[in-house]
Amino acid sequence: MIPFEYLKPRSIAEAIGMLQPGDPDVRPVSGGTAVMLMMKAGVLRPSRLVSLRYVEDEYKQVRVTESGELHIGGMATLSSLEHNDDIKRGWPVLAKAFRKLSNVRVRNVAMIGGNLAHADPHLDMPPVMTILGARVQIQGARGTREMLVEELVKGYYETALEPGEIITKVIVPPMHAANAAYIKVTTRASHDWPTLGVAVCLQPEQDRLRHAELVVGAATDRPTRLASVARSLVGIELSDHALREAGERAAHELDVVDDQHGSAEYKKHLLSVYLGRAVRLAAPGAVN
Repeated sequence: MIPFEYLKPRSIAEAIGMLQPGDPDVRPVSGGTAVMLMMKAGVLRPSRLVSLRYVEDEYKQVRVTESGELHIGGMATLSSLEHNDDIKRGWPVLAKAFRKLSNVRVRNVAMIGGNLAHADPHLDMPPVMTILGARVQIQGARGTREMLVEELVKGYYETALEPGEIITKVIVPPMHAANAAYIKVTTRASHDWPTLGVAVCLQPEQDRLRHAELVVGAATDRPTRLASVARSLVGIELSDHALREAGERAAHELDVVDDQHGSAEYKKHLLSVYLGRAVRLAAPGAVN
């Protein structure tokens, strides 16, 4: 591992000032778990790391606004979000997902902003945040802007962040009458990298669905919507046969990639089975 600077700014403004947008070897770092693994593997050789661990406490806070939005500071740790009572009450799908993100040692130091900015295709948060319509607030030398999490991830370890920008806040809309669920399928422990992730957000209406959103993670290079499959579930009786057909259609339509977590054919089979299970989990009253 080559020598590098490790700076500890005490404010976001100071951190942004220490980043050099024209130098790809100068990087911000939050929890540092992914960065250190990449450095050990020789994939990343930074000349300077700017730590976000010591910035203002406001960027570590979680609150619910008067409009019902959930505002999560970008430097909030995953373990603090896992145990947050507001999240458990208003966004239970998030609380459940946080419990299965890596192991507890990683969750104690990893931060939500860095987790999303890492853009590993096997992360759990991007598909879950996508079906919830979450946005990220981004700060850099040129000011502050917002974008949907769905627009943030562009591909393998690639985001829409400009050099020198930092995710400072995650904003999640209220769920209202919607129900959501996330299923991750792993080949080893439940907190391991997923071979497949299926995120579902539904708006039930009696024994039917008024609206459905389906997003797949880990099987593609970024979270991918199954828009046509979701539309096919609206307004129909959600029988075993209908859910099985939806899963098979999703597996047929999705361009799945091979990786160390499973072959494309294996992931397609998993998707054909687990899509229906995720729908059942999100709206048990609408499934016969």
